[in-house]
Amino acid sequence: MRRDTIFYQLFQQSPTLLFELLPQPPANADRYTFEAVEVKETGFRMDGVFLPPERGGIVYFGEVQFQVDELLYERMKSR
Repeated sequence: MRRDTIFYQLFQQSPTLLFELLPQPPANADRYTFEAVEVKETGFRMDGVFLPPERGGIVYFGEVQFQVDELLYERMKSR
C-alpha cells in the first residue's frame, strides 16, 4: 500500500498531532492510535485512521493531499 510516508510516520509516532488542529479535541485524545487500514471495497484505500481507545468513540479518517486536485472533495462525497 503506497501512502504519504512522512505523514504516516508522524501520525504513527504522535497520533495526538491531529487533535492539535481541532477546536474541540476529544477528552481521550492522548489514547488514540493511528493505523493504515483498507476498506472492504475494491481498491479504496485511505492514508490512515485515528482509532479511539475504546469502542463507541469517534473515529477520524485521515487523507493527506500533496497536489492540487479540484475534484478531491466531490469524489470523496460520492463514495
